[in-house]
Amino acid sequence: MARYTKANCKLCRREGVKLFLKGERCYTDKCAIERKNFAPGQHGRMAGRRRKVSDYSLQLREKQKVKRIYGILEKQFRNYFKRAAHKTGVTGELLLQSIETRLDNVVYRLGLAPSRKSARQLVRHRHIQVNGGIVDIPSYQVAPGQEVRVKEKSRNMGLILSSIERRGKQDVLPWLSVDYKTQTGKLLEVPTRANIPTTAQEQLIVELYSK
Repeated sequence: MARYTKANCKLCRREGVKLFLKGERCYTDKCAIERKNFAPGQHGRMAGRRRKVSDYSLQLREKQKVKRIYGILEKQFRNYFKRAAHKTGVTGELLLQSIETRLDNVVYRLGLAPSRKSARQLVRHRHIQVNGGIVDIPSYQVAPGQEVRVKEKSRNMGLILSSIERRGKQDVLPWLSVDYKTQTGKLLEVPTRANIPTTAQEQLIVELYSK
């Protein structure tokens, strides 16, 4: 399976915003954006002095940013867009809804993992159950009403406990419910755009793929 293996912090610096790819580190002064708030590479410091970027460049950067936030590679991301484009509704919102209801993202949103990358590992290593059965496919689409929980034998993992300790103090998104004592959560409904806390301009992505 193809996956990104290079430095995650460079992705945040390239997009100029925190993508929260490294869990706890992103909330400290060790975050790359805090230390080096310019694009990577020898010309990174000069990037802000260049001429105005084109519409295509803005659209491309927005697509890259969203792909990197969710840890999705190009082929799979394009497939999400194609499916959204064939549905009735606002394409950009439908695209984000499909990505938000991936199992790895739901595990992350529930606070059972410090980052989406960690959530993918938990899923692939068979620590996560959906409606009582093991699911080891990060892209599995969780449906409203389905229960997501940490397997009983995995509930003392340090990564999970530390994530719950930090994330458990935050409000859970309105389209999710969670019980941290049993490390169990549920997707209550497909989220609306207003309830998806992602700083994405999805219309730019629609414009890019619609050319």
